[in-house]
Amino acid sequence: MAQSLELLLIQFLMPDNDARRQAEEQIRRLARDPQVVPALVHHLRTAKTPNVRQLAAVLLRKKITSHWPKLPADSKASLKQALIDSITLDHSHPVRRASANVVSIIAKYAIPAGEWPELLPFLFQCSQSPQEDHREVALILFSSLTETIGATFQSHLNNLQPILLKCLQDETSSRVRIAALKAVGSFIEYVNDGGDIVKMFRDFVPSILNISRQCLANGEEDVASIAFEIFDELIESPAPLLGDSVRSIVQFSLEVSANQDLEINIRQQAIQIISWLVKFKASFLKKHKLVVPILQVMCPLLTETANEDEDSDLAADRSAAEVIDTMAINLPRHVLAPVLEFASLSFHHINPKYREAAVTSLGVISEGCCEHLKDKLEDCLKIVLEALKDQEQMVRGAASFALGQFAEHLQPEILSHYASVLPCILNALEDPSDEVKEKSYYALAAFCEDMGEDILPYLEPLICRLVMSLQSSPRNLQETCMSAIGSVAAAAEQAFTPYAEKVLEMMKGFMVLINDEDLCARARATEVVGIVAMAVGRARIEAILPPFIEASISGFGLDYSELREYTHGFFSNVAEILGDSFTQYLPHVVPLVFSSCNLDDGSAVDIDDADSIENGFGGVSSDDDVNDEPRVRNISVRTGVLDEKAAATQAIGFFALHTKSAYAPYLEESLKILIRHSGYFHEDVRLQAVISLKHILTAVRAIPPAHADVLEKQKDVLDTVLNIYIKTMTEDDDKETC
Repeated sequence: MAQSLELLLIQFLMPDNDARRQAEEQIRRLARDPQVVPALVHHLRTAKTPNVRQLAAVLLRKKITSHWPKLPADSKASLKQALIDSITLDHSHPVRRASANVVSIIAKYAIPAGEWPELLPFLFQCSQSPQEDHREVALILFSSLTETIGATFQSHLNNLQPILLKCLQDETSSRVRIAALKAVGSFIEYVNDGGDIVKMFRDFVPSILNISRQCLANGEEDVASIAFEIFDELIESPAPLLGDSVRSIVQFSLEVSANQDLEINIRQQAIQIISWLVKFKASFLKKHKLVVPILQVMCPLLTETANEDEDSDLAADRSAAEVIDTMAINLPRHVLAPVLEFASLSFHHINPKYREAAVTSLGVISEGCCEHLKDKLEDCLKIVLEALKDQEQMVRGAASFALGQFAEHLQPEILSHYASVLPCILNALEDPSDEVKEKSYYALAAFCEDMGEDILPYLEPLICRLVMSLQSSPRNLQETCMSAIGSVAAAAEQAFTPYAEKVLEMMKGFMVLINDEDLCARARATEVVGIVAMAVGRARIEAILPPFIEASISGFGLDYSELREYTHGFFSNVAEILGDSFTQYLPHVVPLVFSSCNLDDGSAVDIDDADSIENGFGGVSSDDDVNDEPRVRNISVRTGVLDEKAAATQAIGFFALHTKSAYAPYLEESLKILIRHSGYFHEDVRLQAVISLKHILTAVRAIPPAHADVLEKQKDVLDTVLNIYIKTMTEDDDKETC
């Protein structure tokens, strides 16, 4: 096998795709035989080219899990020795790294079985070798082994600490320092609350910071990035790993955040560390007077202009705004004064970016600092309303955003200023910039929603303006304009009746759109119809609802999550308006709600395979070997589906509450879904599940006890709901859900 395998390995590395495919197929066939292991070991040690040796190691890693139990003792011994030789003697770094990964996989099975007692002593010896390559590969192996036998290292951490610390401070080799940095990161998850272990990690921080500064000075930003990943883990660890080192981490992160010569990615990581510290260590920042120093960097970052080729989501000004927002939520009393000072000083600056930053800062703190900001509302409004008239579009846009934030978060105090605010918003709706108009619609929607009868003197001009805009604006403005119409209708209630017919007729046109680019507008129109229907009431709306209900049901098949979300909200409103008359629609809408509740939420896992080389080994590795565990790097969830699930979960409750006993055929499936969603990972869905369970209980209690088993079923549902409520109140970490 050895000779034919060598030719196949060489063929696999050729640029010719057909040759590669043929080699891959034959390698896969040969790899089913345990004899492939000694053949690969032979090529790992004797092949002339590093690429072939590396490929042999990668194939070993992929196949060793299934073949290890079948190997005789002498083959196992020669394999282990060959790997040690490769790690210590091979001149190629990628080959040594690939061999280290094989060791990691074998160790998972061999060490617990007592089959490789000499491995750890060998690594300790290697890590103190005078040879740079040996020290580096030992540290690489420590990192790699934590993924397979991490718990085994816990009893050795005290011995490892001085080695890691010495390697972090290695004066002769940056490669060793970097490998030590990665090894420290690997061990963090195995730290418990023990005092010695906690002190050990605190001792690492100064060296980590030194390495990071050196790497940044040398342009090795990818290595400094590892330090931020370690800080991230340290911050989130339940063990108190940071201690007083928080101060130096904050200082370093602020240095990097403010350094415009660095790549935006590394600055973004630094800003994120500040954000995590605010979230998880707010009391420490407060105690050590670090809030003002952080704001003295974050507020000026709001004035930074992103490069045209940069991703706007990574822009420093946007990230800084998010940090200031988080600080306002977690440290409101300490944030308000420095931000107000920054806003007051920057508002009259000659540079429009500073004026924009001034009003942006007021907007982003309005949620967290709402109670404290209400006392300063008049002064803040002066700045924002004046900014609405600024000659620069960016300043006017920021002012519209800030005004919307005030309207959303500074209720009810903001409403007493409607005489000065509403005319300014109406003027902003005429702005030549679409961006300013769009933000002004948002401000108008947020402002009008809670005005109640105070809106009546403005109702006529508002509706005329909004209807006109809806007819003549581009699609994105029509969407925000519809949100504003919905808010005006919700505030005006019955007084909206004279305008309802005109608005609903316009919505009908949006609710038949089927092109992908129009579906967001269709979703908004669906929402507006539900809000207008609620405002004017059943007597005036019931007769004209059927075509809107039909359009909503047909829109469900367009595969657009936001449209489905708003459709569920619309059906919830219609159920509330029609009461038991909604029963006729249950066979059509309940399956749609169940469908959304049972959607896959799109959890996605990214796999990191460290063994890729220039030609790639993807095909060879996709074999039958399923026990070689991949490394999970991050998990992502489609938030659109999450919002849809929350709306569908809410709809179940509304249908049950308003149709009562008529909902009986759907109770069993509904209860299954709500029980599942009461333990859902996201609090928005859990909250709706908890509320809907109460409504399910109402529907169950309304079923007449015509059959003997009804009372028993009612008791079962009551027991189920109460048990979920007790569990939620004692275990859930979301305040609103509790």
